[in-house]
Amino acid sequence: MREERGQGAGDVVIYEPYTLWGSIGGNVKVIERGKFYLRGAVYGDISVEYGGRMHIFGRCTGSLTVHRGAKVIHSGVIGGDVTNNGGRLYVDRGAMINGKIRTLKGETKLPPPPRRVE
Repeated sequence: MREERGQGAGDVVIYEPYTLWGSIGGNVKVIERGKFYLRGAVYGDISVEYGGRMHIFGRCTGSLTVHRGAKVIHSGVIGGDVTNNGGRLYVDRGAMINGKIRTLKGETKLPPPPRRVE
C-alpha cells in the first residue's frame, strides 16, 4: 500500500491501494483496482469509477460521483453534491454533506435520522 503525506497539485488518478494524509489541489479519479483512503483533504472533485473503492475520513471541497461498480464509504466532510450513478454508497452517522445527495442508480445507505427525546 502506498502512503503519502504532504501536498500535491494537479489531477490524480488512483490505480492501487493509496492512503493520503496530506492534501491534493485538483480532481481525483479512482479507477479499477484503486483503493483510496482519504485522511487529509482534496480541493477538487472526486470520481470513483468501475472497480474503484474509497473510504473518506477527511474532507473534499468539491463533489463526489460514484459510478456503476464502485464502492464508497463516507465518514468525513464533502463540500459539494454527492451523486450515486450505479455504485454502492454508505454514509456514516457522523459524516457531513453540504450539498445534495442524488441516487440515480445503485444503492445508497444513509444513517437513520436522530431520535427526538420528548
